[in-house]
Amino acid sequence: MTEPTIRILCVDDHAIVREGIGLVIDRERDMKVVAFAATAVEALQQFRITQPDVTLMDLRLRSEDGTSAIQRILAESPTARIIVLTMYEGDEDIYRALHAGAVAYLLKDTLSDDLIGTIREVHAGIRSVRKEISDRLADRSLHPSLTPRELGVLELLATGKRNKEIAYDLNISEATVQVHMKNIFFKLHVNDRTGAIHVAARRGIIHLN
Repeated sequence: MTEPTIRILCVDDHAIVREGIGLVIDRERDMKVVAFAATAVEALQQFRITQPDVTLMDLRLRSEDGTSAIQRILAESPTARIIVLTMYEGDEDIYRALHAGAVAYLLKDTLSDDLIGTIREVHAGIRSVRKEISDRLADRSLHPSLTPRELGVLELLATGKRNKEIAYDLNISEATVQVHMKNIFFKLHVNDRTGAIHVAARRGIIHLN
C-alpha cells in the first residue's frame, strides 16, 4: 500500500538552497514539495493556495524575517506545522522562532537524513527539538533579557552611532543612554561596545548586515 504523501512548502530566499532542499525531499516516496517561496508574503500566499502538511521556514527572508512569517501563517492556520531550517544558531533566534510557534528547529548543516526524519516526526504530530537546540535554550535562561529600550540602544550602537546620536534618535538624554549601556554590558557580561555587539550578534539578539 502506498504511504500518504507529505506535502511540503519550502520557504528560503536563496534559489539554490530551495532547489537543493527540493532534490533531497522529492527523492523520498512519501514526500513532495508542493510550492516554494522567497519572502514572507509569498510564504503566506503559497500556504493559502497549497495548504501544506509541513512548512520549512528560513529565518532570513527578503524584507521580513521568518519569525514574522511563522506568526502570520499560524494566525490564519493555528494547526500549521512549521520547521525552521536556518543558518541562525543563536539562542535568541531559537527562542523567538519556537515562541512564535515553530515545532522544530534545524540548522542548515543538518544531515539530509535528519531533515527527512524531522519532517516525518513533525507530520506525525511530534514536536522535534534536538538536544543541541534545547541546550542553547537552557543556556539562554541563565541570561537576563534586554528590555525593549535596551535593545533599541543596542541596535543603534551596532550601526556605529555614539551616545549623543543614540540619545537624539531615541529622544532621551545622554545620561539615560549611559544607564542603558551599563545595563546592556552587565546583562551581556561584557566591558565595552565591541564586546556587546559581538556577543549580541553571536546570540542572535541582533543581526549585522
